[in-house]
Amino acid sequence: MDKIVLVTGGSRGIGGATALLAARHGWAVAVNYAHGAEAADGVVRQIMDAGGRAMAVQADVAVEAQVLAMFEAVDRRLGRLTALVNNAGVVDRPAQVAEMTGERLRRMFDINVLGSFYCAREAVLRMSTKRGGAGGSIVNVSSAAARLGAAHQYVDYAAAKGAVDVLTLGLAREVAPEGIRVNAVRPGLIDTGIHASGGLPDRVRDLAHQVPMGRGGTAAEVAEAIVWLMSGASPYTTASYLEIAGGR
Repeated sequence: MDKIVLVTGGSRGIGGATALLAARHGWAVAVNYAHGAEAADGVVRQIMDAGGRAMAVQADVAVEAQVLAMFEAVDRRLGRLTALVNNAGVVDRPAQVAEMTGERLRRMFDINVLGSFYCAREAVLRMSTKRGGAGGSIVNVSSAAARLGAAHQYVDYAAAKGAVDVLTLGLAREVAPEGIRVNAVRPGLIDTGIHASGGLPDRVRDLAHQVPMGRGGTAAEVAEAIVWLMSGASPYTTASYLEIAGGR
């Protein structure tokens, strides 16, 4: 059976590292991006130059119609999905809850929560043994913020990732009889561009002293955990959260 994975937000950071590592482990990879086709094409090019199969596919996961079109494109180009990495997500500028606008909150939950639900739903429709699929694996990228709360900075982001944790647990128990495993990773302080997008480019360096291991993590370290969870190396693991946070 072909191993085919869709990585949302797969053009950079944790998503890009996961796409590249999965390809090295023999997966055909669909690299999703919302903006910045050049970065996604660069990841695809690296995979194909190494002899792998890959495609870039544009979709804003917050828009249901675009998610449907994305999955249909993957069906046509690569085949029936056997893994999904729900990685696409956003943060915003640091703010307290009392300062958060409705527009900010809708964007946060549309992308981080509804997008994860849309993609998980479409993956289940393709993987479920009750629906003619061969089983598969879903890995949701949550965050240590879901258990830390991110007070004074990103409570909305933390709450959205808390919702992803609940999705992970509920869906895992729902589809376990259908041959689908659902797990999550909860990265801590990871050195990626998401911090700069939230206005804190030095956040990892500034908070590294709070991590028992004394440093921030890397996207490649998170990717190792994701690829393990989505692979046949973890056949009895479902409804689980893997902390990638250096002990924090």
